[in-house]
Amino acid sequence: MELEDPTMADSTIKLTVKFGGKSIPLSVSQDCTVKDLKSLLQPITNVLPRGQKLIFKGKVLVETSTLKQSDVGSGAKLMLMASQGLHQGEGPVLKEASTRPISRTVVSDKIDQRKPSLLVDKKRTDRWKATGVIALAQANLKEIPEEVWDCGSRVRVLDISENFINEVPAKISFFGSMLKLLLQGNGLSDESIQWEGIASLKRLMLLSISHNNLTVLPAAVGSLTSLRQLDVTNNKLTSLPNELGLLTQLEILKANNNRITSLPESIGNCSFLMEVDLSANILSELPETFTKLRNLKTLELNNTGLKTLPSALFKMCLQLSTLGLHNTEITVEFLRQFEGWDDFDERRRTKHQKQLDFRVVGSGQFDEGADKSW
Repeated sequence: MELEDPTMADSTIKLTVKFGGKSIPLSVSQDCTVKDLKSLLQPITNVLPRGQKLIFKGKVLVETSTLKQSDVGSGAKLMLMASQGLHQGEGPVLKEASTRPISRTVVSDKIDQRKPSLLVDKKRTDRWKATGVIALAQANLKEIPEEVWDCGSRVRVLDISENFINEVPAKISFFGSMLKLLLQGNGLSDESIQWEGIASLKRLMLLSISHNNLTVLPAAVGSLTSLRQLDVTNNKLTSLPNELGLLTQLEILKANNNRITSLPESIGNCSFLMEVDLSANILSELPETFTKLRNLKTLELNNTGLKTLPSALFKMCLQLSTLGLHNTEITVEFLRQFEGWDDFDERRRTKHQKQLDFRVVGSGQFDEGADKSW
């Protein structure tokens, strides 16, 4: 598929950019600058413009020059090199994401052959019913065992993480008293989860569906009004639903390492949020409603395309003491212009001093908050 620059003039040229073993065909104006071309490549490659080096005929192209000035004409072939650490998400979009965590231990066929006897362990089933905790992580499962469903309303915790589960059926609604559901690291796709079942778990307080292959977080997640922690890291999400704002009890949101380009304004309704991690996404801005998160203490925005922050963030979010902005275009000098910066910096320094007191050693300067420009 050929991608076109929507702002291109009549002097259109066709060129090819080689990156990650793939060829990206583009149609652009010859009058566009190299910097414009990098911005066009950002959402395609998941590499920030500042981390891109475009090479043509053995020379690195200068950002301020136009393609015409750089002698880049129709049919030209450019090479894109990415600086380490300046990727967003899990790497180039062109690369298929892993279906399970790297740390996955390969289970032998011999163990797999013993699986039936494992699944009919009556003592284990009795223990599940007595404790309400079903722990089946890394059990080489391809489906949820039948005796799990027999536990019904007794289940408080279901951990089936890091398996090969290919379906989360609607009958998961049987577990109406469940508080924690861990589904991470199964390679689940959008079609694998029957969300109407999960949406009925009104008492659920923790949902972890990280390290899967989800491209959509459906509106049904807004039904989980008791949720305190939501972890959707390391998927392929491009957005979060507007219904996120219905999770008014949410305290921790982890959505790093996805392909999220924007956030819903409704996130401001999640007034109990204390920790938000949106690192390694393709964000260009945050909604102004972020300033309504008065309990926010930690905000991680590393490796994103952010160039600014909500103007009243430091003024309104008076609990904020940790701000991660590594590998963004935001500098310390820029942040110092914000109202409330001095108070934030004092909170940050106080927290750092406490870490030193407990032998948690780190940088004494504003290393966590923003890249330095000097």
